[in-house]
Amino acid sequence: MTFGILQIWQNFTSLICVEEVTLWSAVFKLCLSLILGSIVGLERKRKGQTAGLRTFALISMGATLAMLISIYVPQVYLGLKNGDPGRIAAQVVSGIGFLGAGAIIQMKGSVRGLTTAAGIWMVAAIGLAVGVGMYMISIIATALILIILVPLEHFEHRIKVGASSRIIRMKVASVVEDIEDYRIIFKKHNIHLSNVYVGYDYAEGITQINFVVLMKDKNDNVKLFADLRQIHPTHSITLANQVNL
Repeated sequence: MTFGILQIWQNFTSLICVEEVTLWSAVFKLCLSLILGSIVGLERKRKGQTAGLRTFALISMGATLAMLISIYVPQVYLGLKNGDPGRIAAQVVSGIGFLGAGAIIQMKGSVRGLTTAAGIWMVAAIGLAVGVGMYMISIIATALILIILVPLEHFEHRIKVGASSRIIRMKVASVVEDIEDYRIIFKKHNIHLSNVYVGYDYAEGITQINFVVLMKDKNDNVKLFADLRQIHPTHSITLANQVNL
């Protein structure tokens, strides 16, 4: 029984671990790249990113197919003087930048999607590695990506790093000349106050305050705003990404 399983495994590895591009090796590589790309894409979809499982799977498979074509062309057309196996694959590295740029969203001074763009670039590299037959390296690279995206994120939250710069804009129905009470509220919510921009309308008795703060994305903003409005009569409070006096 053991000998039969061993024989099947040897036959299987002999089909997929070949330098030439064959039908079975190509099918295996495409399936493996699909699985590895889907694993990373599933994690990105879990975080609510637009580029998810299907996108990452297609990128990985596309890179693998480009690598297979790069190997196949000089393999079949040996008469070509410029038969370079890396020529087509090299275009994947530069071309994937367009997809990465599409994953980056700029919103009034705040940039989102950099991690997803980096993931797209890495998945394309994994697809190329699968196409050239570096199976174990591809699997290990996928595992390392998941370690970066999941455990390291929890570690960042635990040590309280990764706070984002935000602007809390307030329109107060009085002339505010002391912000110490606001500092106390920010400290209570574990928010770091970096800077303050103030604009006065003495005729109307209105103060426009822009607090530049460092805060977590998961901060309870409803409770924060409720505490802030208790200090002075407040017309409006807005959380923004840029100063707008």
